[in-house]
Amino acid sequence: MTSRLSTGLPQLDEMLGGGLLPGTLTVVIGATGIGKTQLGLHFAHAGRAQEGEAGILLDLTTRGDSQNQAEYARSLFDWKFREFATEEVSDVGDVWQRDLARHDFLHLFRRSGRRVTQADLTVEEWQEWNAELARKLDRAVQFFYGNFVQGVRRCVLDGIEPTERDSDSFQFQVIDYVYHQILRKDDDWVARDLFRVHFRSQADNVAAHRYDHRDIACVLLYTSHETLLDDLLARPIESGDALSNANTIILMGKVRDGLRMRRALHVAKHRGSACDDRIVPFEITERGIVIEESA
Repeated sequence: MTSRLSTGLPQLDEMLGGGLLPGTLTVVIGATGIGKTQLGLHFAHAGRAQEGEAGILLDLTTRGDSQNQAEYARSLFDWKFREFATEEVSDVGDVWQRDLARHDFLHLFRRSGRRVTQADLTVEEWQEWNAELARKLDRAVQFFYGNFVQGVRRCVLDGIEPTERDSDSFQFQVIDYVYHQILRKDDDWVARDLFRVHFRSQADNVAAHRYDHRDIACVLLYTSHETLLDDLLARPIESGDALSNANTIILMGKVRDGLRMRRALHVAKHRGSACDDRIVPFEITERGIVIEESA
């Protein structure tokens, strides 16, 4: 097992005592536009050098605005995403050839132009969304399993929209399922969920493509209402299931520097490891995130 996974940002790795721990969840919290997606892409791309395979991205956005992951990946790393199709496969024999091929990106839901929470929908619409969710989760299993059997060991969950209560948002149903039923589950049981009644016929293929789920690290990009870093620092970090599951929490927000506002980040939690407790300014440049050198 790799002792640490690089974030792709040497200064942040140093703040984290060497990087992120495999088999853990990291939550990056900050307002829209602060740089969360760029940080996630730095982490995903760093897998290419460290594990021989770049990480994967799951976009949970439902509104019309894009997270621009593919554009950022192309401009920062000349990385052209291979997108995983969301349509269903009719023949399980197709799975190893087509659906378990290497992909980089899955946008799970169609863009509906509005946030999807229980409060936004009628009872009938909420039931329809839950039915679609069940079908989409099957595709999510194929996406993650197909990449993990080919050496991917890091994933990024993006497009999480702020809500008054996380329990009202379908996105957190997806996060809970992905975290507990895919990322933290033995690979042969994930394969059982994928193949179901066809598992016996696929058992030899499954046995030939084993992986250890304890090597996989996940970064969740969580959009907050708070913009200022001071407000994020005052926020209870143990509220909500996503945060309570997190081994590491990184806050990204605006800070006042004289007569201007700057971006800065802080490692609020890093369980099982020493970490830097400073607030560190950073910039977004053509090279992505550039963290200010240590004083």
